[in-house]
Amino acid sequence: MKPIIRRAESRDVTRMLELVKELAVFEKAPEEVTVTLEHMREAGFGPEPVWVGWVAEVNGRIQGMAICYTRYSTWKGRRLYLEDIIVTETARGQRIGEALFKACAAHAVEKDLDGMTWQVLDWNKDAVRFYERLGANISKAWWNGSLEREQLMELSKR
Repeated sequence: MKPIIRRAESRDVTRMLELVKELAVFEKAPEEVTVTLEHMREAGFGPEPVWVGWVAEVNGRIQGMAICYTRYSTWKGRRLYLEDIIVTETARGQRIGEALFKACAAHAVEKDLDGMTWQVLDWNKDAVRFYERLGANISKAWWNGSLEREQLMELSKR
């Protein structure tokens, strides 16, 4: 059955968080997911939403999702950042990921953004092939940096 791709709604967040946790297990970092259901729902559907998302339904069950937000690059301008695109393992191979990716791309075009960016783990060869098949440029030159809340708090005290 062909998946139904639609904008995510507040009622979808419970299932979306389940998919995020499934992705974290796949990426060998399940303990890294610390966001709560309430926080994720508020961040997407509260008074000041920061993300927009799409879900893929198959037979009435959400089997995939994508979450994006607008970011600004001093070199490239306003761009859509694809935070996560997830298809549950049992639903892979049905072009659900491609449909979700295209929904994000269409959103970027609709919002007149200058491009779309994302990250992919170097060992996730299937994902790299997926993005390359869709015409993406994959850079291996940039490293990722981050600070967690506790680190930010410590740094702000210095």
